Amino acid sequence: MNDDGAKAVAPFRVLHSSDWHLGAQLAGRRRHEEQRAFLDWLTETLRREAVDCLVVAGDIFDTTVPTNQAQRLLYDFLVSVARGGACRHVVLVAGNHDSVSFLEAPRQLLGALDIHVVAEIGEGPEDDVFVLDDASGRPALIVGAVPYLRDRDMRRQAAGETAADKERLLLEGIAAHYAKIGRRAEALRAAERGRSGRRLPILLTGHLFAAGGRTALDDGVRELYVGSLGRVPREVFPAAADYVALGHLHAAQTVAGDPGVRYSGAPLALGFGEAGRERQVLRVDFAEGGPVVEAIAVPVFQRLARIEGNLAELGREVAALVADGESVLVELRYTGDEIVPDLAARMEDLVEGSAVELLRVLNPRALAQLLPDGRERLSLGELEPAEVFERCLEENEVPAEQREELRLCFAEIVAALQAHDAGDGDATT
Repeated sequence: MNDDGAKAVAPFRVLHSSDWHLGAQLAGRRRHEEQRAFLDWLTETLRREAVDCLVVAGDIFDTTVPTNQAQRLLYDFLVSVARGGACRHVVLVAGNHDSVSFLEAPRQLLGALDIHVVAEIGEGPEDDVFVLDDASGRPALIVGAVPYLRDRDMRRQAAGETAADKERLLLEGIAAHYAKIGRRAEALRAAERGRSGRRLPILLTGHLFAAGGRTALDDGVRELYVGSLGRVPREVFPAAADYVALGHLHAAQTVAGDPGVRYSGAPLALGFGEAGRERQVLRVDFAEGGPVVEAIAVPVFQRLARIEGNLAELGREVAALVADGESVLVELRYTGDEIVPDLAARMEDLVEGSAVELLRVLNPRALAQLLPDGRERLSLGELEPAEVFERCLEENEVPAEQREELRLCFAEIVAALQAHDAGDGDATT
């Protein structure tokens, strides 16, 4: 029995992952082999660890229109898990990169295989809160599946809203939704306790940017709402939840130091800014006394390297990588003062015939010296939309007092386009 007099349930094991970004490219290079290697490893891990349920907290795909190869990666994996008995249940929730309509389309079919898909919030909390059974068929875990919460679903707009108004209303909407999900989960817990005397644990999901969350340069994590609005505090998640499985941030971390509210992090490095960071999935054991969380390291399926230095330093580092004989994708950034117009050609000569592949060679100082106005020239592919907009403001010498309102309008347009891309069919914000 637990301290509150309820009977303990049999141990139930969950594996928490997120941010697969299937179909993602790196500097134009496809990564399907690397992504398939991860999914094969994950299938074996589910079986080896005797996992009951896999939870994927959003951003399954990298774009709202995934390629046929990216789709095949997901569905081959799900079929393998279902047919091979790697785990009993799979829970997939949509992230901001995912298309609602695309994920929703096979929902009923996948449900027959105990693969539970929640791409958008239901008409009521009863649509998104459900009970998973264990191998003996007994209720074992209550799941409150919360996907990425779109701005337009969380608040009503009003003319003359300030940025502070939008932030307050958005956070109030997110908190209200989690409160409804929490109440429904508690009601199911109470009903099961009334029937059997057993206290079922509660797991909630989320795809959001928690207040205080850490990101890395060039990791592909974007703000979910206008500007930095919507940074969600720990207090939003109901106290009844035993564990909150989060996605969106690519670095594994807890929220406000709470070991029961966590990001698993992305299993693959999605940019050179993440090179060298350890990857993991989280094993969560629900048993008497609360959840026990343990990280399982994800192998490196494709090494990345970012190298900076002058010509001699770059040459030494590249030569060392070639000597290692390992497959490496490399970003080079030249920081020397000497103009080296044929830098890319020189570096390519060094790696010719080796397993080292130069995906990006940046030569900003040399370009700045060559340009008449001394400014660095970058391709649009190297800039975020907000950076392009800031450069437009500078180029057109927009007065400082007008810029804040223009930035807000621009951010709203970007958010509207992202909402439309997500497949909800309504681009209003």
